Amino acid sequence: MVRQPKRIDTQDIVPPADVALLRQACPDLDEWPQRWQCDAADLAPGAAIVATFTPFLLDLLRGALAKRTFNRHRDNLWLVGGEMIRRRYDDPALKRLPAEQLVRRLIDADGGPLISSQISEAEQNAVDATCRKLHQFLTQSNAVERLKATHKFR
Repeated sequence: MVRQPKRIDTQDIVPPADVALLRQACPDLDEWPQRWQCDAADLAPGAAIVATFTPFLLDLLRGALAKRTFNRHRDNLWLVGGEMIRRRYDDPALKRLPAEQLVRRLIDADGGPLISSQISEAEQNAVDATCRKLHQFLTQSNAVERLKATHKFR
């Protein structure tokens, strides 16, 4: 029996006004975990990775990016998510990490994980550019959250 992946409830992580925008730009976003999976146990981590990527995708959509540029970043994130699921099999320590920590472990200021040998050096450079942008977004978002948590605004 093939288990259907749980549909990502974007209402939990995306304001209702942005749901249509996200669905239009990423119509297959809910299918990413199923496409990445090696077995059924990969669906939940895959969905959590998508949930980690979603605020960044929305930030890109709100920016003044050309559609082609946005699509390139979206497609690169799809590659990175699949690589993260694959890496969980190679490194048992990664398998135990929550999705947000996995993303932060594999993506840094220098780029992202080396995607399997199926892509060219130019394509890997594009993936790294997306990962640097994601890292910057996560770092800034984390700083804002820490600021909100430590300062009471009147």
